[in-house]
Amino acid sequence: MSDKQVYDASRIQVLEGLEAVRKRPSMYIGSTDSRGLHHLVYEVVDNSIDEALAGFCTRIDVTLNQDGSVTVQDNGRGIPIDLHPFHKKSALEVVMTILHAGGKFDKNAYKVSGGLHGVGVSVVNALSEWLEVEVLRDGKKYFQRYSRGKPETDVQEIEAAETTGTKTTFKPDAKIFETLAFDYDILLSRLRELAFLNRGLTISLRDLRTPDGQAETFTYDGGIVEFVEYLNKKKQPLHEKPIYFERQRDDMIVEIAMQYTSSYSENVYSFANNINTHEGGTHIIGFKTALTRVANDYIKANKLSKEDLRLAGDDVREGLTAIISVKLMEPQFEGQTKTRLGNSDVKGIVDSLVTDGLAEYFEENPRVANIILEKALLAQKAREAAKKARELTRRKNSLEVSTLPGKLADCSEKDPAVCEIYVVEGDSAGGSAKQGRDRSFQAILPLRGKILNVEKARLAKILKNDEIVSLVTAIGTGVSEDCNLENARYHKVIIMTDADVDGAHIRTLLLTLFFRYMRPLIDAGYVYVAQPPLYRIKKGKAEYYVYSDRELDEKMKELGEKGLTIQHYKGLGEMNPEQLWETTMNPETRTLLQVTLDNAIRADEIFRVLMGDEVEPRRNFIETHAKEVVDLDI
Repeated sequence: MSDKQVYDASRIQVLEGLEAVRKRPSMYIGSTDSRGLHHLVYEVVDNSIDEALAGFCTRIDVTLNQDGSVTVQDNGRGIPIDLHPFHKKSALEVVMTILHAGGKFDKNAYKVSGGLHGVGVSVVNALSEWLEVEVLRDGKKYFQRYSRGKPETDVQEIEAAETTGTKTTFKPDAKIFETLAFDYDILLSRLRELAFLNRGLTISLRDLRTPDGQAETFTYDGGIVEFVEYLNKKKQPLHEKPIYFERQRDDMIVEIAMQYTSSYSENVYSFANNINTHEGGTHIIGFKTALTRVANDYIKANKLSKEDLRLAGDDVREGLTAIISVKLMEPQFEGQTKTRLGNSDVKGIVDSLVTDGLAEYFEENPRVANIILEKALLAQKAREAAKKARELTRRKNSLEVSTLPGKLADCSEKDPAVCEIYVVEGDSAGGSAKQGRDRSFQAILPLRGKILNVEKARLAKILKNDEIVSLVTAIGTGVSEDCNLENARYHKVIIMTDADVDGAHIRTLLLTLFFRYMRPLIDAGYVYVAQPPLYRIKKGKAEYYVYSDRELDEKMKELGEKGLTIQHYKGLGEMNPEQLWETTMNPETRTLLQVTLDNAIRADEIFRVLMGDEVEPRRNFIETHAKEVVDLDI
């Protein structure tokens, strides 16, 4: 066996200790809410993925157990259990109890590591009430149990074993996390994504908390080609099969799959060592540069346009769904959330791959090339029309305040960081909100009716919609390629609609606009949804506001049903200004839901289903999720 194939205790290198993890968990997993809870599972799964990338693991099974614990099992080589040369204890215990200890820090153990982006299974151990690990290797099964990161036992040899692998079971610590409820769908989405990105790897998820033990298993021999087909299954592709390129240089592998659809939005997702680099990076730059160049060269060479024009990148990417996946030995992550790839050599490799591969594809498939580029030429014309419309929505400076929408009741404060705007459904609610607000920092913009569904229109048409123009102008950031977060006039954009079907529809239309054309607002955490009450209960001089039918039933049982006066708010306009302020607008007493984007791929799919042209997927979605709706006032 060569030196590079050896995987034992000597390969486990230690960077630093495990102190302070329990004291400051958010430093290591981002937060102690639901997002941080699920991150624990990803950390353990990442270790198994590393074994798959190294060619030693073909299956990963994740199980949600009835007692609230999670089990992750793989058929890799098993974590080494022999004595660590420096720490003089089992390598298994070193990996489980010392931060950043693992084979991924030794180039000869793992050439490519997804877990390098993470913080290690030791953090999972530290933040768990208990953790048990079983290791199968060298014909034996070994076991060790930990309590809040500390070993309860030594590494014990239990019995003989014919296979190899690692099985980790942990229960998150209730003293650390705000919630202990794992979301099956969140985990399912991430595990499916990992299966797409690792061709041929089988990943399963089973939920023993449900009566039927719901489970799904993913294996994609087509890899990211099947990923693109999955993303486009509710769209209308312009060509039957996705275009696919792959290149390997030294220890770097680059894969690209792409397919055009009839839609107007662009969906390009990039990954580095299985990590979603949603801030982009050198691989995206190389891809976009080459794509635009090849398109313009083909148009010129084949005289597809009578005019002497050059397509912009946005023109070429309209309706494009693409996955760019790179796997490399030492990824350099940059950006605020460490999700932008910085390796300079990746740009040239991706650029070269796309230039050669796409030019060859266009030459061999002229019919498809013509369809794609005719769509891009139409997009170019629409972009020119939209450019004029966008000028009307650019942020105005303090000397041009008169150009703000006439129906906007602005606030007197000029510091955007403390300003908020309520986007309100209807003039009636807008009137109450204007009277009830704090004029110093709260602005009110009433919208008349429902805005245009931007999922079904190009930007030029969108910017002819008066309500959208008013909204964009008031917020100040601009839209699409002009959207600049630094120009935001408010750092809280609060959607306030009635708690009925129409209100929900208006809210969805607004969220679709923000997601498709003003995405930086969501990424920055500036978008919120107000939570107005459904009922006011009065008993004597005491008043209570409740926000759901379930809460109403509970409150009525608590108060007793004699002598109660119940007012049902069918709309915001039924509340007087004082009530609206007290329940929905006063920062001291209100509840706001912040709109976050944990999974852009899942969000894109849901918006496409709910707001797109296809009726059948929308019907199926509603039928599937109808039982999850707690309160719906029809």
